[in-house]
Amino acid sequence: MVFFDVGHLPWLIAGGYLAVSIVAFIAYALDKSAAKNNRWRTEESTLHLLAVLGGWPGALLAQRVLRHKSAKVVFLRVFVATIVLNCAALACLLAVSGFWQE
Repeated sequence: MVFFDVGHLPWLIAGGYLAVSIVAFIAYALDKSAAKNNRWRTEESTLHLLAVLGGWPGALLAQRVLRHKSAKVVFLRVFVATIVLNCAALACLLAVSGFWQE
């Protein structure tokens, strides 16, 4: 039973990455604003979850543009691990779908 057309998989993935990246960028922006104004902060685990779900491009952009969470070494180590995990999951998804066989 096929739930999706393999030919459309890259577009679905690209759309998913874009959507989660936008959410991640906004989460970083809100967290930076909260940090500046001494308000409730977004948990780092939430930021990492967004990254592992495919939002790492938006998170990376936010780190560079907003200069937020870009110097905390422990955070960055986990962040890099989320990128590796996400890319590995994507490669597995594409392999299982037969994307590279055609």
